[in-house]
Amino acid sequence: MTEHETRQDTGQDAARETDADAVRGPGRDAGPGTRQGDGDGTGDGTGDGAQVSTGKETTGAPEAAIPELVIISGMSGAGRSTAAKCLEDLGWFVVDNLPPALIPTMVELGARSQGNVARIAVVVDVRGRRFFDNLRESLADLDTRGVTRRIVFLESSEEALVRRFESVRRPHPLQGDGRIVDGIAAERELLRELRGDADLVIDTSSLNVHELRAKMDARFAGDEEPELRATVMSFGFKYGLPVDADLVVDMRFLPNPHWVPELRPFTGRHEEVAAYVLNQPGAKEFLDRYAELLRLIAAGYRREGKRYVTIAVGCTGGKHRSVAMSEKLAARLAAEGVETVVVHRDMGRE
Repeated sequence: MTEHETRQDTGQDAARETDADAVRGPGRDAGPGTRQGDGDGTGDGTGDGAQVSTGKETTGAPEAAIPELVIISGMSGAGRSTAAKCLEDLGWFVVDNLPPALIPTMVELGARSQGNVARIAVVVDVRGRRFFDNLRESLADLDTRGVTRRIVFLESSEEALVRRFESVRRPHPLQGDGRIVDGIAAERELLRELRGDADLVIDTSSLNVHELRAKMDARFAGDEEPELRATVMSFGFKYGLPVDADLVVDMRFLPNPHWVPELRPFTGRHEEVAAYVLNQPGAKEFLDRYAELLRLIAAGYRREGKRYVTIAVGCTGGKHRSVAMSEKLAARLAAEGVETVVVHRDMGRE
């Protein structure tokens, strides 16, 4: 990894893999087309005593769909969190640092979700000394239930791991009172058997975060190109730039419908205002060229593993020109298969 990228990526790895204990689900719901909205919600469901189907029919009850399972493990600092985030962006339900004994329970809960949790990725580490006893028991349990599982093992050289831990100034989770190299050696020995059982081993010694994501995509994204999801946000410059914008474009080169008395009360979502804006010199040419530019940028984002992009379209007050152009731009993106959400941040604030 490059020094800059290593500090960013492995800093998160060492911090999150040392003390994280969070459950994460897919960032957004997938689905084609353009949706209106200005926020999102989350929810969860749990159940006790869930039963996982073994493939035999049960009279009077629908058969539970067994989720696909990937177990992510490996050396601390080798990129487990990056690999987990990649699967999360591909639509997997990801659980960080789940105790191995709870993996069958997680699969049971997924089977109870009626297909809403079809793919589960679990990140496990070696901080618990009974790691392998519990993991072996859990894997044997899953095998008897007919669960399709794969093990992804991330490793790295001692030199690379020492450099990464020193860059974030955190101890190795197994070093105790010794040195970082002592913790690395203890972890490598503890993980030796699991590495031999792994379905996929990735050496990240010389990989940066983008190259690691590309390897995960190649194995788990299938034949389809990774999906890009876009938020097109209109805004008014007088209210300030959106802090979460990846791209910002200015519509103030077009005449302002605010100065047309019969259009002033309306917004860019009204047909009369949209027609006025799009019929101005340069408006349609801008829409065509900017849409073409976004196709080029989107291809690069996919190659770099970026899954979400926010495109901010501004005018003076965020009511007319930016709203009309945002709607048209979002329609172009949706027509090309990009899942697109339209948000009008400042419409109605005047």
